[in-house]
Amino acid sequence: MRFHIPFSSLKEKILILLLGAAGSFIIAVMTAALGIVGPILLIALAGAVFFLVAVCFNPKIGFITYICYTFFIPTLLKHNPAVPFGPLMEGLLLLTWLSVGINHFKFRWTSLRNQHCILALVWFIINLIEVVNPAGASILGWFNEIRSTSVTWLLIAPLPFLLFDKKKDLDLFIYLIIGLSSFATIYGMKQLYIGLTAGEQAWLDAGNDLTHIIFGKLRVFSFFTDAGQFGASQAHIGLIALVLTFGSFKWWKKLLLAVAAGLLIYGMMISGSRGALFALVSGLFVAIFLSKRIKILIIGSLIALSALYLLKYTTIGNSWSYHIVRLRTSMDPEDPSLNVRFRNQKILREILASMPFGGGVGVSGTNGTTYNQDKLLSTVPPDSYWVKVWVMYGIVGFVVWFSIMTFIMGKCCGLIWNIKDPHLKVKLIALVSGSVGVFICSYGNEVINVVPSSMIVYISWSFAFLGVRFDKESENSDIQL
Repeated sequence: MRFHIPFSSLKEKILILLLGAAGSFIIAVMTAALGIVGPILLIALAGAVFFLVAVCFNPKIGFITYICYTFFIPTLLKHNPAVPFGPLMEGLLLLTWLSVGINHFKFRWTSLRNQHCILALVWFIINLIEVVNPAGASILGWFNEIRSTSVTWLLIAPLPFLLFDKKKDLDLFIYLIIGLSSFATIYGMKQLYIGLTAGEQAWLDAGNDLTHIIFGKLRVFSFFTDAGQFGASQAHIGLIALVLTFGSFKWWKKLLLAVAAGLLIYGMMISGSRGALFALVSGLFVAIFLSKRIKILIIGSLIALSALYLLKYTTIGNSWSYHIVRLRTSMDPEDPSLNVRFRNQKILREILASMPFGGGVGVSGTNGTTYNQDKLLSTVPPDSYWVKVWVMYGIVGFVVWFSIMTFIMGKCCGLIWNIKDPHLKVKLIALVSGSVGVFICSYGNEVINVVPSSMIVYISWSFAFLGVRFDKESENSDIQL
């Protein structure tokens, strides 16, 4: 029997054969020149090309990758400080937006006409205008600062309306942040009970041991920027998991959520971050209020106030764990660290008395000490994101920022108040109450301006606005049934 091979098929086979031969030749040459590193680089390159193609076809892949990546940037930088992992974060967002542009015909663009996206744009424009702040801060410092203060928010806020526009996307987001945060707790326990990696130890030895080794005890930082950020994030996501345990879900889901909540609150404690407690408490009160259940409101308030009373007026637990002792100092108005912050604020108040528009974006914090060493404001640590905003934008900018933040959170609460679907409502309550906790906690640390917390807050707000559409879809499906 004779087989007939079509000419086009024959050409394809020859092409595949030539490509395979060329690939083998390249691998052989790179192996000879670089050793085992050669094939590894080629595999990484092939993986990168595959990822780029996948994102171009489906921008949601890029956004999900970004969400996961934000959890690991700090630890990547600790182990490889010379590699620019930070800009790669913006690169992922820009790649996602490029794919959104390519696939523009698939999306409901009218959904971007909402107050969250508009206010993110307003704050971005204000930050652009700040480049001509009369205080004359460094342009390089301004550029590096707006990446976190406004550009990230502007790029993130609209994406859930385009890519996460289904209730299953809300579930995916919650699974991701609770799962990754729980993994962060487990890794933090490894740091505490087994030890640090060489990169983490080198980071401590570079001067960070002054704030992370207290009385010979490690303040766990997991794979976050520092212990303060880790503790606040753990409290944030622990609160989300705790609120979800009160939802009408299957028993095994509630059990897993309860375990995750306990694990995350333990992570908060071993971080030694005292401000994180206020994220948990303030967010919990918001969640109880939004539940509109008087019985839970009364019982929850009594439990929370009782816990605060035990921390403030007793020494219960001091003999069990140093971390309880550390947490208890958050209730002490005579704490030396707290009074240092008050003294710094007094100094800043005197400097800013004649500067209603502040010292300019980038004049405070890390970018201040790096790019604005000649400015007096850069020499005083803000010790708080609220204070940092005041220093950079002045009292005028602070009032604008504070108004934007509180308006968005208030609007989210108002939207949730009228949600009828109980499953959807408890998920949105969990996310928004967590964002309120992060906002309050940012008075003590720069939490709401650092990933992954900032990313989670912005997406949570977008989901609160999307909740109205999700709720209507639930009503329509019930009517059809």
